[in-house]
Amino acid sequence: MAQYQDGAGTRLRPFPIKAKLGTLVVLSVFITTGLLLVALRTDTELRFITVFSVIATLLITQFVAHGLASPLAEMTTVARAISHGDYTRRVSGADRGDELGSLAETINRMADDLEAQDHHRKELVANVSHELRTPIAALRAVLENVVDGVSAADPETMRTALKQTERLGRLVETLLDLSRLDHGAVPLRARSFEVWPYLSGVLKEAQLTGAAVARRRLASESGSHTRSDVALALDVSPPELTAYADPERLHQVVANLIDNAVKHSPAAGKVTVRARAGAGPDSLELEIMDEGPGIPRSEWHRVFERFNRGALPHVQKAGSQGGDGGTGLGLAIARWAVDLHGGRIRVAESARGCRMHVTLPGKPLNEQLT
Repeated sequence: MAQYQDGAGTRLRPFPIKAKLGTLVVLSVFITTGLLLVALRTDTELRFITVFSVIATLLITQFVAHGLASPLAEMTTVARAISHGDYTRRVSGADRGDELGSLAETINRMADDLEAQDHHRKELVANVSHELRTPIAALRAVLENVVDGVSAADPETMRTALKQTERLGRLVETLLDLSRLDHGAVPLRARSFEVWPYLSGVLKEAQLTGAAVARRRLASESGSHTRSDVALALDVSPPELTAYADPERLHQVVANLIDNAVKHSPAAGKVTVRARAGAGPDSLELEIMDEGPGIPRSEWHRVFERFNRGALPHVQKAGSQGGDGGTGLGLAIARWAVDLHGGRIRVAESARGCRMHVTLPGKPLNEQLT
């Protein structure tokens, strides 16, 4: 067996299957030849030599075949269990170092992926059911009260019903975005544009939306605080900065990041959108910063997962004034839109609050040459 170095020192690397089969053939030839020479020198009858040769060859073959067949039988059993929905089974011997070890490692990795997908599917069904049940139950209660004559169909009651209907609409819209994400049904229509007027429009839209939500909440006397107190600031340098991206998809990124930052900002807080030129032609570096408590480093890798709101409870406990936690899809959709551009989105170091960093690569090389 060959030797190799790893972190634990020098170990023996198992022979590949082809080497094992070749060794089996060579040993069989040597044994047969050796016994034939013994027969010629000792006048032993050839039939005894033939029997001994066959027995020795069968023993060696059985030993080698057992080492090959046993892992394959175990893999068959595990694969059959996986096909029936049992994703907890794993194949042993993934560290063998030969082809069977590679196959075992591949099956285990496939089982891990399938188990994760199954977990995400069940989590998706549970989260969607929960998200739909709350506004539907509230809307049903309002309508039942109107039908039964318990409450009148006055503007305040209708505003409550409208609020729940709008919440359902937002959830359905995010689920449609998620469906497009999974099926890759959204083409990328990238073009060059000026960053300052574009981001100014996105921020103005966010301010108008926040003001409208604040008025509705104030009119219905729902919620203890509105988000109209959070200031939005734009910092673009140089002012004539241009970028190459899909404006509609980029709007999803910036709008979701601003919405997330506003929700988790303290009272009278400030959210800053900063834009700078990237390394390549028409590339863009975006940062969205808030003044909230931020996200623990241990949760950075989970914030872009679908329906993940587990990374943000500390924000609510720390005094966030956001009305609700949303659906948990905003950051997942933002990551999808950035990935569609071939860019990168991440949580960056920040002395205060949370800082989201987005990198868009700009024009591809083939368009730079034309």
